[in-house]
Amino acid sequence: RRHRKPPHCILTTRFPIVSGAHMKSKLFQLIAMMFIAPSLAHSADDSHAKLVIPASGTVKVAFVISNNTTLIDVAGPMQTFDQVQSGDSRGFLTFTVSEDRRPIKAGTMTVVPDYTFADVPDADIVVVGAQTGVSEKYLDYYRNMASRGKLMLSVCTGVSKFAAAGILDGKQATTHHDFVDNFQTRFPKVKFVRDRAWVQSAPTIFTAGGETSGIELALHIIELYFDHEVAVKTARYMEYRGPDWQR
Repeated sequence: RRHRKPPHCILTTRFPIVSGAHMKSKLFQLIAMMFIAPSLAHSADDSHAKLVIPASGTVKVAFVISNNTTLIDVAGPMQTFDQVQSGDSRGFLTFTVSEDRRPIKAGTMTVVPDYTFADVPDADIVVVGAQTGVSEKYLDYYRNMASRGKLMLSVCTGVSKFAAAGILDGKQATTHHDFVDNFQTRFPKVKFVRDRAWVQSAPTIFTAGGETSGIELALHIIELYFDHEVAVKTARYMEYRGPDWQR
């Protein structure tokens, strides 16, 4: 469920009709409705649509991990979601999931997954960062969750997992700048965009660049679930000063 302001509401708020001769006023209104309103309606597309917090007040976030997971791709957005400054009891519940519960190397750290695909709670958001291990079980999980309308987020080269699962076919996406050319060759059905912190690939699919861009995307998702003020408070609490997510 997404809630949008009707274009005419935006028009009357930002572009009040000036007083004057009746004919000029009517002409101005006509021009505004023909050119300004459609433009605003386009700008208020899915990238600005609100997300609905579950009735429980908790948004469940599954971080998919496998061998050689890039730690910041998980820890960055996970910490952002965990520290949301909502001012009430509503928030995010984060956990990790993998093919099995064998320990996984994430840089110099070892992570034991919280769940496997067989027993993982039904998540509202699925996040996948850069990692090397992948099997059909991973791809099936992405396909299943995407088909059910779950919010799908990739960070860095994690986008290749979504591309391999086929959920980005015919869509735009972004990734770490060093991998754009390689991925465009490997996944020709995906249109890769350079030098973007994040891209909304579909109404429920977002892809982020590399490293700290996962934090920027998480802040944007917080803004969609709550509001801009909550996202700003969260960023300030984290001492995060990246500007892209606020634009």
